[in-house]
Amino acid sequence: MLRQAANRLLTRSTTTYTGAAATTTIRRPYSTEVSANASASDNDFVEAWKKVAPNMDPPKTPIQFMEPRPPTPSSLPSKLTVNFVLPYSSELSKQEVDMVIVPATTGQMGILPGHVPTIAELKPGLLTVHEGNDVKKYFISSGFAFVHSNSYADILAVEAVPIDRIDPAQVQKGLSEFTQKLSSASTDLDKAEAQIGVDVHSALNSALTG
Repeated sequence: MLRQAANRLLTRSTTTYTGAAATTTIRRPYSTEVSANASASDNDFVEAWKKVAPNMDPPKTPIQFMEPRPPTPSSLPSKLTVNFVLPYSSELSKQEVDMVIVPATTGQMGILPGHVPTIAELKPGLLTVHEGNDVKKYFISSGFAFVHSNSYADILAVEAVPIDRIDPAQVQKGLSEFTQKLSSASTDLDKAEAQIGVDVHSALNSALTG
């Protein structure tokens, strides 16, 4: 019973038929899309839990911790809503902006209102947030960008620092040191560590000079 209740929370599927062919479409909603169906499934889980463990309080489910995300608008909004989060802080929270440019592994990617849903892996590079004439620049180490169909973008980075807080002299020094280490490395591990250092400092240098 408990397993069945848990499975109801995880499964969202619909089946449509076209002629003799059947097409199954699985649509997994945002975790923050709290709908009547999700609430009903949540209640089913709680009731199933009470039958199995009546003397224990049921655990909290993700729905109980999350705010509902606004639905996909019928018309193209004028602003992109951005959440920019680090493991230890939140740089931007529900900030409405004109555009964000992120350093995706496939190249610089501009995100505007109405962007198609996308998940992009990020590499060391420059992230810029554009709002009118105001442009905020950050150097990020890596992470992911999640672009949703309702003109929300969630950007998660491992490390980030405003570009104006980076010392160009230290960047040049680090690039020189790691380049030298790469040329003299004798093991695969030393080469890999040195290559990472060269890549990051090269990206830092490009962000400062670009």
